[in-house]
Amino acid sequence: MKLTTKDLTLCGMFAALIIVGAFIRIDIPMPLYTMHFTLQWFFVMAGALLLGSKKGGLSVLVYLMIGLVGIPVFAAGGGPAYVLRPGFGFLLGFVFAAFVIGKMIELCKKNSFLKMLLATTIGLVIYYTVGAIYFYLIKNLYAGEAVPWTVVVVQYCLITVLPDFLLCVLASAVCSKFKPVFTRLLA
Repeated sequence: MKLTTKDLTLCGMFAALIIVGAFIRIDIPMPLYTMHFTLQWFFVMAGALLLGSKKGGLSVLVYLMIGLVGIPVFAAGGGPAYVLRPGFGFLLGFVFAAFVIGKMIELCKKNSFLKMLLATTIGLVIYYTVGAIYFYLIKNLYAGEAVPWTVVVVQYCLITVLPDFLLCVLASAVCSKFKPVFTRLLA
């Protein structure tokens, strides 16, 4: 993938927006792990909807790399040890979700609100699936704590899935109106 200066600027801009979204948060204390409801997901979706699969996914990868080198841009800090936190899987889920959302939008001839909502909802399922599997594996295999699937799904997914779905609706509504303008500006 050949990136222009404009592409790099846009990817950096959306990585910065995801960072800002990490600091707009509500902490949800849970028995095993504190969950953070943030606006990261909104900016991940906006990047995918407006930039497409590769550049949207790259924006999230840039965000992850910034956090993994030690800059505290994640909801609970940063650094390479962050990969051992159970919640890191949700950040990995952002990458896969952004790519799929962007790919679905690229395949659509017209980008309507409903098509964007379908793409973001599928992205939400991917984001939560990757996050839940990673959470389960880190807790059960690395941390050695026996955490059943029901606890992971009920306590760490169902609590934030509705607010995240509302962010899907919001991102789809905003981006369906903004995409034509955004596309013209970039042409």
